[in-house]
Amino acid sequence: MIEKVGVYCRLSDEDRFKANKNDDSDSIVNQKSMCIKYALKQGWDVVDIYSDDDFSGAGTYRPEFERLIKDCESGRINLVLCKTQSRFSRDMEIIEKYLHNKFIEWNVRFVSIVDNADTNIESNKKSRQINGLINEWYLDDLSQNIKKSLKNKREDGLFMGSFAPYGYMRSSEDKHKLVIDPVASKVVKDIFKMYENGYGYYKISEYLNNANVLTPALYKKQNGSKYVSGTCDYDNVRWTSDTIAKILRNEVYIGNLVQGKKTSLGYKVHKFKTVPKKDWCLIENAHEAIISKDTWEKVQKRLASHECPVKSGEIHFLSKKVYCLNCKKVFMRNVYNVKDGKRAYLQCKGVRRLHNCCNNKAIRLDELEEVLLNAINDLLDNYYDKEKLENEYNIRESKNTNDEGIQILEQEKVLLNKKIEEEKIYYRKLYEDKANLVITEDMFKMLSSDYTKEIEEMNRRVSIIDEEIESLKKITENKKQAKDILKKYKHISKLNKVIVDEFIDKVYIGVYDKETKSRDIEIEWNFEF
Repeated sequence: MIEKVGVYCRLSDEDRFKANKNDDSDSIVNQKSMCIKYALKQGWDVVDIYSDDDFSGAGTYRPEFERLIKDCESGRINLVLCKTQSRFSRDMEIIEKYLHNKFIEWNVRFVSIVDNADTNIESNKKSRQINGLINEWYLDDLSQNIKKSLKNKREDGLFMGSFAPYGYMRSSEDKHKLVIDPVASKVVKDIFKMYENGYGYYKISEYLNNANVLTPALYKKQNGSKYVSGTCDYDNVRWTSDTIAKILRNEVYIGNLVQGKKTSLGYKVHKFKTVPKKDWCLIENAHEAIISKDTWEKVQKRLASHECPVKSGEIHFLSKKVYCLNCKKVFMRNVYNVKDGKRAYLQCKGVRRLHNCCNNKAIRLDELEEVLLNAINDLLDNYYDKEKLENEYNIRESKNTNDEGIQILEQEKVLLNKKIEEEKIYYRKLYEDKANLVITEDMFKMLSSDYTKEIEEMNRRVSIIDEEIESLKKITENKKQAKDILKKYKHISKLNKVIVDEFIDKVYIGVYDKETKSRDIEIEWNFEF
């Protein structure tokens, strides 16, 4: 009986020797040539040639391999010929499934030329299985080496993603370095600016869609990128709230690379699992930033507050700012119809939703806005006078209260660390004396106990010093922030989100007093004076 042969060739995507993407590589050509010559020499009939170029030997995710298996099952071919067993598969599970089970069931013979595998020879079954194991080990080692290599490259600050994030492009000099895309980066800046100024996700996406700004997917496609999304309808794709939210949370825009968020379950399993945040690879200042740290921090603070936009799509400038002085729950905004139109009120969530707070009288939003506006302008009236402000700060600077305090603490810390090192040397000598029988074990325990207590006390003091230094630095920074903010404004005629966020952290509304017809309103400023 003449054997009906199917020649199977495969080369993985590591191949570097192709003339172009559509041509078979030299190695594939060599595999075909070797197999055809061998078949002709044996007098076999070559029915078809199956060639998978740029496919790994792990698993069956190969189109020509699938076609080969179907032809084996249908009886179109009864002999599979490969250069080596590893060309057929490196996966031991696949080797066992087909070579030692399905091929026997379908009366299909397997032959590989170089390593002499032949399923008609029962005695070399063990060698086929050993070859399968060796190939499996090779894949496992390769997978681990690739993971280690990728990890090292990420830790070196190299961008290892398949496609540059929107707003950036790969450097022409180094594909693992990101450089700013002048067109897309302007859109990113607009998104951050709009959100900073009080727009919500939907309002921003609506603005970009109305302005016919290309979405990230379409922009990449227009610029020749091979980016493909299985869930993206390129004919109807639009900016969405989810896209805006992802951009606003992406640290890449402040120059940071955050990689390694997911990892494969294994080289056999084409699925991924999420890596715990503590194990992510974060490299700061890996490339030029599009967004300033100041803008980033303001945006992240607002994102963390879970502010909700009103019907206009904008976020009200007092959203998540007003709280109950009594139960500390947030004040909720509601709009009611009145004689002259509509009016907005704020009321404690503890009253409306939880029914457990006595601060049950709502406050008019416009009246609260007026109180806050006057309070901010009072600050400006009292503190904006440049000469007065500078004199006040010059007096404080001349006293050097903070700088002197930090300097004294730093000096104490240096002396303590020096003393700790001396004690460690003393302990090593003490241990040597015990080892050389200069002192007894009991004497060593007694002396080392005193040493340990002293070291613990000094280390505790060093920790306290670090906290005190950090506290003084924050006070200094707080004063600088106050000065910088106050210098921006002379008098404010109308509040907006930027102004409120700069000046006010929280506003607390007290219980309404029926007798005085008033209530306490406490403002927590973002800085001290």
